[in-house]
Amino acid sequence: MSENKVLMELKKAVLEGDEDIAQELAEKALNEGIEPKTIVDQGIIPGIDEAGELWKRNEYFHTDIILCAEAFRLAMEVIEPKLSSGEKGGSGKILIGTVAGDMHNLGKIMVNATLRGGGFEVIDLGEDVSQDLFIQKIKELNPDILGLGCYMTTTMLEMKEIINKLNKEGLRNKIKLMIGGVPTSQEFADEIGADAWGKDAFDSVEKAKKLMGVS
Repeated sequence: MSENKVLMELKKAVLEGDEDIAQELAEKALNEGIEPKTIVDQGIIPGIDEAGELWKRNEYFHTDIILCAEAFRLAMEVIEPKLSSGEKGGSGKILIGTVAGDMHNLGKIMVNATLRGGGFEVIDLGEDVSQDLFIQKIKELNPDILGLGCYMTTTMLEMKEIINKLNKEGLRNKIKLMIGGVPTSQEFADEIGADAWGKDAFDSVEKAKKLMGVS
């Protein structure tokens, strides 16, 4: 199989959310000597980018994007160990987590995949993350952006508490802060003093890039 054909098939597998095929083709591309960065730039990322365009046109729905995100994740798991550190996170480093009291993660899975597709190094702390753990990891990892997610109205104010804690710790001016999740809005982001609000996974990538000044 030619290099171009492998990459086109990989793009198709990611776009169609075919997890097993995406992983197999990523391995095949490496075994055939294709450069890891080429595999990402010409195979994996175009698949998730096209899925984003279909999402914006209302031709793809939540379930479709979840499948694409999982195919993307599995393909990237194969390639990431072969990338240099600069290639893994050229756009910046993002620390992300769902706030305390909230166990939802489907939206975050989508956001993680699209951020990685946008060239960000993503460190996911998981769900139900305490204020103290966010603070600890910010001090330890020095990310460029902190991403906070919540999916219930009852956990929204936890975001405000985290920002208050960042201010008390003298960390707020050292990091950009993004929020997202079903009950959040631009108005809420403005109210609590966040730097950006991601309407959905693809909007989050655009906003993160804008915060970092990358295209």
